[in-house]
Amino acid sequence: MPYSQELIDSLHNIATQLRIDSIRATTAAGSGHPTSSMSAAEIMACLFFAVMNFDPQDPANPANDKFVLSKGHAAPVLYSTWAELGYITREHLLTLRRLDSDLEGHPTPVLKFVAVPTGSLGQGICVALGMALDARIDGSGFRSYALLGDGENAEGSVWEAAELASHHKVDNLCAVVDVNRLGQSQPTMLQHHLEIYQQRWSAFGWNAMVVDGHDVRQLLEAFDAAKRTKGKPSVVLARTLKGKGVSFIEDKEGWHGKALKQDEAEKAVAELEKQFVKTNAPQPRPNKSAGKPKQYPPYKHINPPQYQIGQEVATREATGHALEQLGKLNETLVCLDGDVENSTHTEFFQKVAPERFFEGYIAEQNMVGMAMGLAASGKIAFASTFACFLTRAADFVRLAGLAHLNVKFIGTHVGVSIGEDGSSQMGLEDLSLFRAMADSTVLYPSDAVSAWYAVELAAAHKGIAYVRAGRPKQPVLYGNDEQFQIGKAKVLRQSKDDVVTVVGAGVTLNEALKAYDGLKKQGVSIRVIDLFSVRPVDSETLLSAAAATNNTIITVEDHYAAGGIGDAVSEAVAPEGVKVYRLAVREVPHSGKPEELLAKYKIDATAIIEQVHAVVPAGVR
Repeated sequence: MPYSQELIDSLHNIATQLRIDSIRATTAAGSGHPTSSMSAAEIMACLFFAVMNFDPQDPANPANDKFVLSKGHAAPVLYSTWAELGYITREHLLTLRRLDSDLEGHPTPVLKFVAVPTGSLGQGICVALGMALDARIDGSGFRSYALLGDGENAEGSVWEAAELASHHKVDNLCAVVDVNRLGQSQPTMLQHHLEIYQQRWSAFGWNAMVVDGHDVRQLLEAFDAAKRTKGKPSVVLARTLKGKGVSFIEDKEGWHGKALKQDEAEKAVAELEKQFVKTNAPQPRPNKSAGKPKQYPPYKHINPPQYQIGQEVATREATGHALEQLGKLNETLVCLDGDVENSTHTEFFQKVAPERFFEGYIAEQNMVGMAMGLAASGKIAFASTFACFLTRAADFVRLAGLAHLNVKFIGTHVGVSIGEDGSSQMGLEDLSLFRAMADSTVLYPSDAVSAWYAVELAAAHKGIAYVRAGRPKQPVLYGNDEQFQIGKAKVLRQSKDDVVTVVGAGVTLNEALKAYDGLKKQGVSIRVIDLFSVRPVDSETLLSAAAATNNTIITVEDHYAAGGIGDAVSEAVAPEGVKVYRLAVREVPHSGKPEELLAKYKIDATAIIEQVHAVVPAGVR
């Protein structure tokens, strides 16, 4: 396709201005990544002023083409681009990295032109893939772009996304790799061996194109070729130089993450200003998308379940059926699984909404990244796998939390109660992980009814949420119309004679109820609480119970001691002087039958009874 010299010159000048602004912003901040921004200047100029379709005055418009700056340390060039577009002022660029500025060191969704926080490398392409899949769901025409660094190609999650994008033939996805040769501390593994990059991406089924990343014409040709490519995603492998355009830092080691001093910046800007070319052509502007976002009806709540008290149902099965019903009612709800849907029971959702179910295969990082992209595009995204495997994607979960994205996690096969599969399959750290995330909601149902409503509450809640679901069948404890709330616990047994409060959830709640029956035969009365909401925790109910039971609480959980139910309860009541005794798994567990393991690691009814006798003086009982 022919491109006018006026367009080529204009894009060259825009790239030069982006370099100048990146230098000035980082020098004003006294920190940042000017050289990493400078290598990507032509790429950004081409994408934002000649390739992508979007409204620069409405950057959050769902119909816009999507852009993810995976190499988030190059934030200055992103901010400079939006200044060149007129969305922010050049003066505002000089507030970079300040406490009172929205221009943070790495991009965050505080800005309307940023969908997800980036800079934890290896995530952006996964997110962009999720966005591209969202267009497929809605029948939208937008394209999804991700700009990666070359060092980032060492991240396994990049190749998880590359493989799945090829498998699903996601041809509206285009990655760009800024191959500037230099990493943070030393040259990258492949440096400028573009032929190896091309071989690798091609082997994963991508349309891999090598270009000079500072040649505007070559970039435009590659992006146009990507748009024409059908049945496979495209990647533009752009050979660039870090610090491009400034002789004393161009392609030099030791300049990563280093702002220029004032005199150095003045010298650099003077050199760059000589590189502008004269042109009378008006500055190119992006084309607004002609598409309109799909309109969805309001969120619909599911009807109560149809269980019977005493019926034996695994909570993982109940969460699967709840998802199934939500999927029938809500087209905005999508579900992803890591090739265990016949165990997590997201297969129920898959059967009723196959076009909104995405098989993530054994690649949990990319699965969560795709969920982030789908959520950033307006979907309610559920990601499900065994709880122990979600910890592999911990960094992705962390950034989903930072972004307050509508990503919901269901972790199944938790604790030693999974039995014979052994310690590598036992989720014993998951509560700690999700409780630590920014503004997370963590729900831990103990029967099918509470599991049903936990999924409903998670779906309707804004922000990340985690539902912990167990493997073994458990008796239904609640009526189908029982009301559950985020931040509220349930008191299942109580009397005026209670000597201590026992708090459980999941399988340990049933052990607490067995302990209640055993102690009652001994003439000892205890209060039993179903915590249900691990975060936020129901401080009011816990403190009220403690006040009535000798200011003493025993927690029991199928989880390691750190970060789980015991810590959640202690944080809520310890400041008020309540004594908390914690029963938890305190060593690496072994294979065995579930009931054997609950007994061995002292989180069963017998252990609870022993703990009650140990902490309650004989004269009080």
